[in-house]
Amino acid sequence: MSVGRAPPVAEGAVAAPAHRLPQDRWHAFEIVFWLIPVAAFFAFPGYLVLGSQILIVGLFAVSLDLILGYAGIVSLGHAAYFGVGAYTAGLLATHGWGEPLSGLVLAAGVAAAVGWLAAFLVVRGQDLARLMVTLGIALVLFEAANKASFITGGVDGLSGMTMWKILGVFRFDIAGRAAYLYSLIVLFVVFVVLRRLVHSPFGLSLRGVRERRLRMPAIGASVREREIAIFTVSAAVAGVAGALLAQTTQFVALDVLGFGRSAELLIILVLGGTGRLYGGLVGAAVYMIAQDVLAGINPVYWQFWIGALLVVIVLFARGGIMAGLQVAYTKVRRRGA
Repeated sequence: MSVGRAPPVAEGAVAAPAHRLPQDRWHAFEIVFWLIPVAAFFAFPGYLVLGSQILIVGLFAVSLDLILGYAGIVSLGHAAYFGVGAYTAGLLATHGWGEPLSGLVLAAGVAAAVGWLAAFLVVRGQDLARLMVTLGIALVLFEAANKASFITGGVDGLSGMTMWKILGVFRFDIAGRAAYLYSLIVLFVVFVVLRRLVHSPFGLSLRGVRERRLRMPAIGASVREREIAIFTVSAAVAGVAGALLAQTTQFVALDVLGFGRSAELLIILVLGGTGRLYGGLVGAAVYMIAQDVLAGINPVYWQFWIGALLVVIVLFARGGIMAGLQVAYTKVRRRGA
């Protein structure tokens, strides 16, 4: 066989696609992971409203992980795109168009447009400058929504929505069954797309931007173009999460654009772990379940225990819960071997 030639493919064999990467294959633990929320639908029928909120916040956390965990773009104002998506879907519903799926698509498009415009400002600076720019954009949108109370409802929130049946069949019920399944299916579909994205050559180039930013132009990869592209995608996913919140609760509060929501999202990612996609989902589940339990025990001081949990994770599981589980799994395999 001559050097440089690919080995011949046996007759009748099917060659694997050249663009398929090893990390793109589904593992057993991933299948088990997605079976858990399906089982929860039947095991905890009284907590479906909380469950749908966990799914929505998980999708929102995944959107931030795209830019923070993969491209290294820090943001303190990611709630801006979440809020844009929520208000887009909410305004459509209040003005007579309550079809859920088209509302998600339009919310994603509007949020992506806002994110694309903001990206040109964000990518100009480095970490500290990006923090200030992203925070400033979120504050501007927050005050704009507050000022335009005749459109958004201001501090009173946007209400009066009438959501149509999902696919013309499934009605949003007070028990939250339809909202839970709807949120789960949307989350899974979007997650599969994003999983494919981060395991593609484009996703690998994002990691190169994060770890070796100055070397990427040497191989002909434009850092600016990749950062703008992933920031736009991240904003679109955040817009979908915001639209899901508006549609399932049929209410949009002004705090969807607030700084507190962006800061809470960073805590969730620290808990779950960045650069893993699943970290955002795990962090959202842990944070919101802990919040619900601790607030039930003590409605005033529950944040103390959340802070203690965060300190424990940082000290004993650097990289978040997912990183800690991976280290523990590796140690168990080595001992078994």
